[in-house]
Amino acid sequence: MSDDPRPDEGRWHQHGLSTGLIFGLTRWGVTHLPKAVSYAIGHVGTWIAFHLMKAETAALIDNYRVILPHRTERELRALTLHAYRTYAREVIDFIRSTTKTAKELWTWMSPLNNFDRVGRPGENGFLFVTAHVGNIELGAVVLRALYEYRLAVVLLPEHDPRVHQHRLEMRRKMGIETIEVRQDAETALRIRRFLSGGGTVAMVADRPLGRDRVEVEFFGRRIFFLRSPAIMAYLSGAPMIPSFILRQPDGSYAGLALDPIHVDRSGDRETAVQAAMQAFATALEGVVRQHPHLWYNFFPYWTTTNDPDAATG
Repeated sequence: MSDDPRPDEGRWHQHGLSTGLIFGLTRWGVTHLPKAVSYAIGHVGTWIAFHLMKAETAALIDNYRVILPHRTERELRALTLHAYRTYAREVIDFIRSTTKTAKELWTWMSPLNNFDRVGRPGENGFLFVTAHVGNIELGAVVLRALYEYRLAVVLLPEHDPRVHQHRLEMRRKMGIETIEVRQDAETALRIRRFLSGGGTVAMVADRPLGRDRVEVEFFGRRIFFLRSPAIMAYLSGAPMIPSFILRQPDGSYAGLALDPIHVDRSGDRETAVQAAMQAFATALEGVVRQHPHLWYNFFPYWTTTNDPDAATG
């Protein structure tokens, strides 16, 4: 796990939908306006963003072109606008979730939800591994509020400190601990300690961070994913559980927990780590194929993930 600062760390996640002004206004609006009004504002706002944020829109279209090579340009643009609008609704839903009771949150869950299959962590804990697919922040709320896991999320601080403080405050309110990458040299040790106490750690793995990277094949291309989830699983013995929370057409959410990935601790570590992350990449590819509009990367994904000077968010 790298603690090497990079001057261009915002390249992954700094975009017009992730600024302190936009997030602050959204949070205020969601907490003061009816849901339907918040959705309507988001619907119009994302249409404007789709047309004005030309670099982000072009990047999304290019990203989708790789995974959906037979789609026409018109179809790719429609998919991209759909992604903008779903992203906005997911942010609204996350903000709303932090004021809901567990009983109310259960009504949000789709019958397709299968998080029940995961069970309770053993002495080595659980390592939930996810990606920039679906509602990551709401997934943490669901794991904490509905399944009552003792949960820590491992994240790079937001590029905009105002957005970072908003998100920290909301997680804290839900009883979710945040372990910040590069906060100190003890990040890996803190993760191991959390897992060894039977805790649950959630990590986002589809973007590398400096030297924290391992090569995998994803949609037929060789790119880099984060290496540290598999390292943490190797060191702790915790299973890696590919997990996602996916917004359904009716507005409900399905928690999707795939088969756990156990990192082989009997042989060469680097071989085992690469195999585990490849297994995750393969699982993720299947999810993205089914739900491309829920795959949120507002930057040139295929080139940036191969840039050793890039950082994740």
